[in-house]
Amino acid sequence: MDTDKIIRWGIIGCGNVTEKKSGPAYYKTKGFEVAAVMRRDKDKAKDYAQRHGIRKYYTDADALIRDGEIDAIYIATPPDTHKYYALKTAQAGKPCCIEKPMAPSHADCLDIQRAFENAGIPLFVAYYRRSLPRFTQVKNWLHGNRIGEVRHISWHLSKPATPQDLSGEYNWRTDREIAPGGYFDDLASHGLDLFTFLLGDISDVHGISTNQQGLYQAKDAMTACWIHENGITGSGSWNFGSHTRTDRVEISGSLGSITFSVFEEAPLTLLTQESTQELFVDNPEHIQLHHVENMQRQLSGAGIHPSTGSTAVHTAWIMDKILGTL
Repeated sequence: MDTDKIIRWGIIGCGNVTEKKSGPAYYKTKGFEVAAVMRRDKDKAKDYAQRHGIRKYYTDADALIRDGEIDAIYIATPPDTHKYYALKTAQAGKPCCIEKPMAPSHADCLDIQRAFENAGIPLFVAYYRRSLPRFTQVKNWLHGNRIGEVRHISWHLSKPATPQDLSGEYNWRTDREIAPGGYFDDLASHGLDLFTFLLGDISDVHGISTNQQGLYQAKDAMTACWIHENGITGSGSWNFGSHTRTDRVEISGSLGSITFSVFEEAPLTLLTQESTQELFVDNPEHIQLHHVENMQRQLSGAGIHPSTGSTAVHTAWIMDKILGTL
């Protein structure tokens, strides 16, 4: 790819996630342009393109992928179609970013990653927390030995059933064919991926998962334990039918601890023998902005992106081990 030219992106699937979280980040990043979008509903595709100042829109993903004026593809559809579109993108020889989770299974993720690796084409996955300043701050504290030798990480995430869950209305996020772990696939993947970014890859993991509520097909309660390759232990519990929302991570070390939330914009807390420090680090308006900027840096030869097909495959392996599907 000619790194001196503007990289023109095509977006497949312009739903809610692309309205504010990701879409504007692509056209606000220097060196990037969103040149076309695709959605099966023509009126919705046209409306999105007009509102975001995008020149072209498609209802056919193949046509967008083949478009000679499109240099790279962002796949923002539900996970069950990620592999289908990703393999076509790899065949077309175009760099790609896939929304998380990368695919519904570790096996599918491996197929995607190998296709891009064999083609020698960059593949990114939208685990954007690896690029957010609030979490790079946590990494800096760890690398600065602020809590000594890290011993353990724990995470508890819970939330009540939603009105949609209680109504029985269809939701692809709880369709076991698309998301076997339900909200676990959508939410826990972010945190587990972040933990490997902060503490290194996981060498062994065990989990228990079940459906406690019977409100939908997918599982809704999980618990797990794991060990990182460097000997740090971990534990997690996730429940999507609790009375209240809780999101708390604690990293314990020999000299202190760090606590934070994966999703809430709560303060980071650094507890040491000398003091307790609370630090607020704001997220950008478009939360994927730093993730997208890091893609531009890699594609222009100025850096390496922290979230690739390879790192996302590892996260998928962890998820499948917890769900008992691997």
